[in-house]
Amino acid sequence: MNIPANLKYSTDHEWIKIEGNIATVGITDFAQGQLGDIVFVDIQTEGETLEKGEVFGAIEAVKTVADAFMPLSGKITEVNTALEDAPETVNKDPYEGGWMVKIEMTEPSEADSLLDAEGYKAIL
Repeated sequence: MNIPANLKYSTDHEWIKIEGNIATVGITDFAQGQLGDIVFVDIQTEGETLEKGEVFGAIEAVKTVADAFMPLSGKITEVNTALEDAPETVNKDPYEGGWMVKIEMTEPSEADSLLDAEGYKAIL
């Protein structure tokens, strides 16, 4: 299982890459593996400001649908529209091409509560 050391993680299995005040978010390799073959990613929250823990979208796999949760409070400034035509990218490349949203953080201090790679491995 791939758990890059340069990222942060939520207990809801999202990964977070923070660059300045922008956080890029996707689901982890573990999460995509649990979901199975992803057939649709539905994110209708671009431009909205959401709180940590709120649902920002849904991930539909062959056998289930899972919510995607905000790991940090902020405004969704960008959605990965490439996933509309190729949702399977989340399975193949969850940490690069499979990113889901970019967030302009409103409470950057919330990042302090995220897990590092070792902390995330410990909860699996």
